[in-house]
Amino acid sequence: MKNFIIRALTGIAIVAVQVLCTYLSPLSLAGLFLLLTALTVNEFLGIVSLKGQVQVNRPIVIVGSCYLFFAFWLNCLTRGGSLVVFAPYLVFLLYCYIKELYSHHDNPIVNLGVTMLSQIYIVLPLSLINLLAFGDFACFSGEAPFYAIPLAIYIFIWASDTGAYLCGSLLGRHRLFPRISPKKSWEGSIGGALLTVGAAVAVAHFYSFMNVWQWIGMALVVVVFGTYGDLTESMIKRHLGIKDSGNILPGHGGFLDRLDSMFFAIPAVIVYLYMLSL
Repeated sequence: MKNFIIRALTGIAIVAVQVLCTYLSPLSLAGLFLLLTALTVNEFLGIVSLKGQVQVNRPIVIVGSCYLFFAFWLNCLTRGGSLVVFAPYLVFLLYCYIKELYSHHDNPIVNLGVTMLSQIYIVLPLSLINLLAFGDFACFSGEAPFYAIPLAIYIFIWASDTGAYLCGSLLGRHRLFPRISPKKSWEGSIGGALLTVGAAVAVAHFYSFMNVWQWIGMALVVVVFGTYGDLTESMIKRHLGIKDSGNILPGHGGFLDRLDSMFFAIPAVIVYLYMLSL
């Protein structure tokens, strides 16, 4: 009971901070995700280094990661007029490669692979939240508030997780991916999808710049690709032999545990919105 209360209170606090920062202003939204980028990359580099086979310059990688987020933010605010702002990030990538040539590490390929994985798996998806918040998609029938799409993604992920947990606990019989995540079931996934569709109908009532079917389509994209994001993190943790990516969030593990669904959902939603815009 005590663990449940701690988990519930932590969950409420996380949701409150996430929603408040997203809704408050464009700067607070960007600041939230910039902070999450730094903390999540630091956590990821920490867990992959547990076995002693990975040696990367963590501060440099975190700074480079934050710079990529900043570059996307500035580029979106200027409507694509600041592509040159990405040049220092390319210098960072070159540094990562050249550094391994001069280092005396036993596993230079592993070091380089981990660094690049942190950028592709974590930093790029989180940076793309700027495109969803400040970008302009032709499929929108009216002006979209900067917070609407990011907030909708949160809601859909929460609805999917809640529905999957409840239906999986009550009805779960058939395992979805037993090799990676033995607790996930097809019944839970279907229940999560149904609850998320209901959430999409509710979101469509408040935000009419997309019709209800477009919102439902986006919700299903989040469900499918959010699940793959969750399974990918489970695969990483299983490989490393750990239960949670961290313990900074009581009852919820680490930042990777909280954000794993977003890593696949955000890019997938961008592709979906561009497809609607064709």
